Amino acid sequence: MKLSFARSRPLAPAGGRARRAFTLMEVMIAMAIFFMAIFSILALVTNNIRNARLLQQSQVDPEMVLGELTLTNRFYEGSESGNFGDIYPDYEWTRQITQVASNGLFQVDVAVYRRHGGPANESHISTLFYRPDSPQGAGFGSLGAPR
Repeated sequence: MKLSFARSRPLAPAGGRARRAFTLMEVMIAMAIFFMAIFSILALVTNNIRNARLLQQSQVDPEMVLGELTLTNRFYEGSESGNFGDIYPDYEWTRQITQVASNGLFQVDVAVYRRHGGPANESHISTLFYRPDSPQGAGFGSLGAPR
């Protein structure tokens, strides 16, 4: 008895063309490439969203400190500092009032800065006020009353 091992050919479909399919290894490699691309895009989008949020952090307006000065008719030369309380807990302000002319013209310089490190969100503003009822001369000390 003679055994013969003949080569087996894949069965061709009725149209005469052989059927081809992806192997498991090809599918796994394609999925790995797909997921690496997706995770790279996800990391890029996350990083961009974080940067956009950092840009949206509001800067404290130093005009809030100037607004308080509009309520008084008398200025005294000197400097003062403070904070914004619960409104902006991490920020402090300083203001310097100097008399520029003897007719009651005062220059007010305000600086607002972040108390604890972080990104530098410092703001400065300088303006002139005319307060003729203010005492003449320099050296009046605090803003509240003369020494």
